[in-house]
Amino acid sequence: MATRPPAPVEIFRTHSSIEVEVVRGLLEAHDIETHFGSAMAGSLFALRLGPAEFSLTVPTEQAARARELIAGHLDEAAAAEVRRISETLGPLQKRIGYVFSDLGLLEHALTHRSRAHEDASGGVIDNESMEFLGDAVLGFVIADLLFNRFPTHSEGYKSKVKAGIVSAASLARLAEEIGLGQFVMLGRGEEKTGGRQKHAILADSFEALIAAVYLDGGIEPARTFILSLFGPLVASAGDRAAEASFTEDWKSAFQEWSQANGRGLPHYRLASVEGPDHRKRFHIEVSVGGEVVASASGKSKKEAEQQAAKAALSRFQ
Repeated sequence: MATRPPAPVEIFRTHSSIEVEVVRGLLEAHDIETHFGSAMAGSLFALRLGPAEFSLTVPTEQAARARELIAGHLDEAAAAEVRRISETLGPLQKRIGYVFSDLGLLEHALTHRSRAHEDASGGVIDNESMEFLGDAVLGFVIADLLFNRFPTHSEGYKSKVKAGIVSAASLARLAEEIGLGQFVMLGRGEEKTGGRQKHAILADSFEALIAAVYLDGGIEPARTFILSLFGPLVASAGDRAAEASFTEDWKSAFQEWSQANGRGLPHYRLASVEGPDHRKRFHIEVSVGGEVVASASGKSKKEAEQQAAKAALSRFQ
């Protein structure tokens, strides 16, 4: 009967993706075969999952030598790598007003799947799971804020405002404000096609960044970071015109204003249609109480009605 080879021995475990790569490189430079593993720490029943854990295993006969190398060289090598990452990502930390205890979390948050797919070692993990977590944290913080700011408003109103505030367009715009694109780690193909300017990548990376702050410091630093950027949008949510500006529902905003001021329901009339079939322009007039109060044009009747409502709100507010 054949003897089974001894199982590999785990010789290193850490929460830092930077540190595990340093150790892996060190061992492989000394011809020690390593196997990489990763998992999310914590329990599904905990209040939140902890940061990812990374581990290295080696063949049993090489374990003693591996531990000796780690003990002798890890501190110096890891410190050098942390300095390198700190210099690269330091400007981003200043812009967001948060300094990470574990820079590996920030690096993980900025790693696009195109970068991970091009890494043959399997040691680079993309930020998609962090996007998921960041979306949830952002939604919670904004919902909590709206709940306390507008206690008497309807669920529908708060949901509409929240949807506008946390939209992909808003996330991409805020990502551009802090220059997030220059720090995202992309694969060569995505880099060549302008990935740093793509709104989808910017929005996803922004959500992952929120998750990184949350995992590194907890909910309060994450709340502070979110409100520092989203606060102005929330602050303007009590203004009907401001609300419509990010929900793009000017008709509902104008209808609420019109009824609240005793003017009844607005009426929209198609005044004219101009242009060829493939490039039509629709001209809409909106009236209240039988009086035309504004008009606008658009590529569709819906767009023209929204713009007419926007013009009417601007006239009266």
